Amino acid sequence: MPELPEVEVVRRGLDPYVTGRILGSVQVLNARSVRRHEQGIPDFEDALRGRQITRVSRRGKFLWMPLDDGSALVVHLGMSGQVLLPAPQSPDGKHLRVRLTLEGADRQMHFVDQRMFGGMHVDDVIDDGAGGRVPSSVAHIARDPLDPDLDEDLFLRRMRQRGSGVKRCLLDQTLISGIGNIYADEALWRARLHYDRPGRALSRAQGVDLLQHIRDVMAEALAEGGTSFDALYVNVNGESGWFDRSLNAYGQEGMLCARCGTAVVREHFMNRSSFRCPRCQRRPRATR
Repeated sequence: MPELPEVEVVRRGLDPYVTGRILGSVQVLNARSVRRHEQGIPDFEDALRGRQITRVSRRGKFLWMPLDDGSALVVHLGMSGQVLLPAPQSPDGKHLRVRLTLEGADRQMHFVDQRMFGGMHVDDVIDDGAGGRVPSSVAHIARDPLDPDLDEDLFLRRMRQRGSGVKRCLLDQTLISGIGNIYADEALWRARLHYDRPGRALSRAQGVDLLQHIRDVMAEALAEGGTSFDALYVNVNGESGWFDRSLNAYGQEGMLCARCGTAVVREHFMNRSSFRCPRCQRRPRATR
């Protein structure tokens, strides 16, 4: 599933092209892609037609386009969702789910989704209670590591109060958003922390160090256009990211740790996999 860097790549690609544009026709080609819009397809199309996109915003893995009437078009990419700006006269892909035209533009905006876990809906924009304006469906999502308004002290304090493992803390989108399996494993490798180290066992200095590694790895991924393991994650022009070539932990089972030369292992974690170096990231001792 795309994480913060991949969604930010999409946001940056969309923003200069769609901001200020007025939506023309809106065509839903598969009802599942707007299932979160409870009022139905006709209302979804009517709510967008003639509305001006004022910018493209993101929090964590959620992307939205505020509109001039105080609502927003919210996009959740899910596992395979793509927001594309195909070149003029390009044929429609077989997984095109929603087509939106932009007045005065030579390109349309397409929502493409092969596995159908993502979707679009229109939502009211509200105050999140912490000085931000977000769609109501995103209000429970915490600020992310690249948000300049992230309250670092609050995040560190809350993480260090938890008995659950540090990776579980990082994946909790109500604690800090945008981090998924890939970047959690990479940041923990850089910080030399085992994923099962309890949050409350971290010193504040370790927490600060981990947060900086999270920011560093995400900034590097952004510079490479994100991480693509297959054709399901692409930017708005259909191009893949290249950060998978720079991964040190995630997906590197059996490869030698770039730091110590020990083979990276893959372990079961929360119905998924976790990758670590068994020497650099030693399992925490059991406590009574």
